[in-house]
Amino acid sequence: MSVEVERKFICNAETLKTLEEIGAACVGQCQFQDQYFDSPSFDLTLRDLWLRKRKGCWELKCPATEETSGEQSKAAALCTRYKEITNLPDIQLRVKEVLKDVCEDMTKCPTPGNDSWLSKFNLVCFAEFTTVRRSFLLEEEGVQIDLDQADFGYHVGEIEVLVPEEGDVQSALEKIERTAQKLGLTGDQRVEGKMSVYLKRNNPEHYTKLLNKQIL
Repeated sequence: MSVEVERKFICNAETLKTLEEIGAACVGQCQFQDQYFDSPSFDLTLRDLWLRKRKGCWELKCPATEETSGEQSKAAALCTRYKEITNLPDIQLRVKEVLKDVCEDMTKCPTPGNDSWLSKFNLVCFAEFTTVRRSFLLEEEGVQIDLDQADFGYHVGEIEVLVPEEGDVQSALEKIERTAQKLGLTGDQRVEGKMSVYLKRNNPEHYTKLLNKQIL
């Protein structure tokens, strides 16, 4: 299991030029569809758990909390840190822990290739969108930079470092901060991700509940 440390930023007309100037290598472009699932009462997302299906594979993103030094607190505040669970049986076990009052016996769940377990857990798709992503790599830092264009008209950039679950998150934050400086990023407020903007536009009730829980 890895921890995804990420800072989002607003793309502009100069972003591609700046990436070239700082030596970021383009490593490809792809398109993918995301589907997000939760119970009708949002039991997962209101605990900051994000169940996603992308390219036929399941992922569960769970918050990862790390202590950071005072001098890095600003950098930490601008980043998100999530553990990524990608093994479906492990995902089902974690979901069952949260939804234990509504789930059937786990032994009745189908094999990983069958999505009928969603109905057993009373999970429904609450968000679905397609993203065109162009990815760049700063090899000396081990940093990936993604430029995303969602099909609902939102553009956003992401500076990302993956570390092992027990890895050095502080080092990842420092790498992201150095990359942000190279990109000329300013401001001390988090930039909204695709999900925040999608929910604000398409499901304001869900969005408001997440805001009230200080998840978004």
